Amino acid sequence: MNTLLLILLCIFEAAFAFTAISRRADKKGWQTGRLICNAGQLGLFLVMLIAPGIDMSFRFMGLFILLIFRIVIAFIGYMIIRKKEAKGKHIAKIIISAIISVILISGSLIPSFIITDYDGLPVSGEYDVAEANAILTDNSRTEEFETDGSNREVPVYFFYPANAAEGEKFPLVIFSHGSFGYCQSNHSTYSELASNGYVVVSTEHPYHSLFSTDTNGNTIIVDSSFLNDVMTINAEEVSEEAAYKCSSEWLRLRAEDISFAIDSIKSAAGADTLPEYWYSQQSEDIIKALDVTDTDKTGVMGHSLGGAAAVSAGRTRSDISAVIDLDGTMLSEVTGIENDMQKVNNEPYATPILSIDNEEHHFSSEAAVKADKPYVNNIVHDNAVCGYRTYIAGTGHMNFTDLPMFSPSLAKMLGTGSVDSEKCMMTVNKITLEFFDRYLKGKGEFVVSECIEIS
Repeated sequence: MNTLLLILLCIFEAAFAFTAISRRADKKGWQTGRLICNAGQLGLFLVMLIAPGIDMSFRFMGLFILLIFRIVIAFIGYMIIRKKEAKGKHIAKIIISAIISVILISGSLIPSFIITDYDGLPVSGEYDVAEANAILTDNSRTEEFETDGSNREVPVYFFYPANAAEGEKFPLVIFSHGSFGYCQSNHSTYSELASNGYVVVSTEHPYHSLFSTDTNGNTIIVDSSFLNDVMTINAEEVSEEAAYKCSSEWLRLRAEDISFAIDSIKSAAGADTLPEYWYSQQSEDIIKALDVTDTDKTGVMGHSLGGAAAVSAGRTRSDISAVIDLDGTMLSEVTGIENDMQKVNNEPYATPILSIDNEEHHFSSEAAVKADKPYVNNIVHDNAVCGYRTYIAGTGHMNFTDLPMFSPSLAKMLGTGSVDSEKCMMTVNKITLEFFDRYLKGKGEFVVSECIEIS
C-alpha cells in the first residue's frame, strides 16, 4: 500500500504541473493550485489511513509532517502573493517544483519501505506482559568513550508478568544485544519469556548499541571506532593479536555492564523506593518488576557479541544458573594468542549452556573439527559439564533477532538465510523457554536435536 500511496501522491504532482503549464498559470494561479494540490495530498493520506499497512507510526510520520509543512508554506505563499500583481510563472520553475516535491515525498516515505508494520509475535504464556525502563549509573566506573569524566550509564529494559499473584516471583533473565544492535533486538523473546513467568531485563551497552539515551535525554549513537573495528575484524583484515585485543576490551566492558545490572537488581529488589543511581520516569513500574523478581534464579543470554558476553557471565559469576548463546563466537573464552593461534580456556564450563547457531556457523565449526583446528565454541562445549548445541537450517546471523520481521531489507544486508523469519524466531523462542524452564524452574527435561529444520 505504501507503493500505491507514493504513486498517487506523485500523480497529484504531475497533474498539478501539467495543469499549470497547459493553462499558462501566472504566479497567483500557480500558488493557489499549489495550496489545493498540497491539501489534496494530505487528504489522500488521511483517507488511506483506513487501508492496511498505512498508519501514523514512525514509518509514515515523516510524510505526515512534510504534508502539513507544505500546506502551511503554500498558505503563507498564497496570502503573500494574492495582493500582488499577477506575473507569469516560468515553465522551468513549475517543472523543477514538481521534481523537488516528488523527491521530498519519496524521501519521506523511505522508512515505510525499509520498516514493516511488524507488531510482535504471539506469546504462549498466561501472563500479560508489562514493560518499564531505567538507566543505572555506575559510580565506580568512568565512561571510557567520553572525556568529561562522567560515569558509565547502563540502560535496562524490564519485561515482566503484569498480572502476577500476590507473593509470586519469577526467575531473572538478562539479555545482551549484538554489535551495534539495540535493546529491542529480541522483543519477541522477551515477551514470550515474560508471558510464561520470567522477568527479562535487556541491558543496553551505550556506544556499542546503534543508539541509546542517557540520563540527560541525549541520544548516544554507536561509537565510530568500535563500528569500524567490528567491520574490519569481521572481514578478517587484521591479525589474530589485534582482533583479540579489541574483542577483549569489548567483552570486558559488556561483562562489567551485565554484572552491574545484576548486582543493582539484586540490591534494589524488595525496596520501597529506587536507589539514587537508578534513573527512571517509571519508578513505580520498576518497583513492581523488582517485587516479582526471584534474584536467586538468574539466567543470561545474548546474540552475537552479546552471546559471548553471556558466556563470560556464566563463567565468572557463581549466581548464574543457565546461559544461552544465540549465534555468537565465545570470544570471552579466548585467553591469548600464540603463534597467531587462539589459546582457549580448557577449564570445564560448569554452568548449563545452550548454543543455537546459524547454518554456516555450524558448518564452519564442523570444518574446524575435521581439519583438527581449535575453535573456541567447540572447545567450550567439549569441556562443558552440561552443554547443548543446535543449528537451524537455512538461517543467517540476523535470523536470531526480530530484525528480519521489522526491516527485511536491512536484515538481508546484515545476513539472513532462506528460512521463514517469523517461524524461525518462534522456534528460537520456544527452545529458549524450554531451556530456561529446565534450568531456572526445574521443569521437565530439555532435549534438542543437532539440526532443526523449519518447514
